[in-house]
Amino acid sequence: MAEQLKTFYIDKVVPKLMEQFEYGNIHQVPKLVKVTVNRGLGEASQNAKALEASVAELATITGQKPVVTRAKKAIAGFKIRQGMPVGTMVTLRSDRMYAFLNRLINLTLPRIRDFRGVSSKSFDGRGNYTLGLREQLIFPEIEYDSIDQIRGMDVTIVTTANTDEEGRALLKELGMPFREN
Repeated sequence: MAEQLKTFYIDKVVPKLMEQFEYGNIHQVPKLVKVTVNRGLGEASQNAKALEASVAELATITGQKPVVTRAKKAIAGFKIRQGMPVGTMVTLRSDRMYAFLNRLINLTLPRIRDFRGVSSKSFDGRGNYTLGLREQLIFPEIEYDSIDQIRGMDVTIVTTANTDEEGRALLKELGMPFREN
């Protein structure tokens, strides 16, 4: 599956973007750098099982073992001490990134209830896109009976695009279903 999206990018997307943005060199065309999947766990500091379940779910979804992120500073109001686990994160590159994006675009996003497309306003000003998912059940790899609690996650797609317009064009050509805002 990863090869499909990568060859589609090389064969179809690159020539289309070269023509659309009038690039003089093929290396000016924006490309995908990495995809990070991040999940914050507020209850993980008190509940070790929530952390273990989250690590297992992200490993199943992405095909790569996540890193446990820890608090940099103590925050008394949230009962968090420095070094406590506060979330999990996975960084996907090359073939795993293309495989994950292919599954996200073609299988996962259409499974969202009342799905009309993703917002085209979630770009950061440098061509990178962040998408928030409310529940892990939309991924076909997750079984309904195996989860203890519904948790969301953030998916950030990092590109080499210089502007949001170039990043939007790249993701749209790759098949990202943007809604008209």
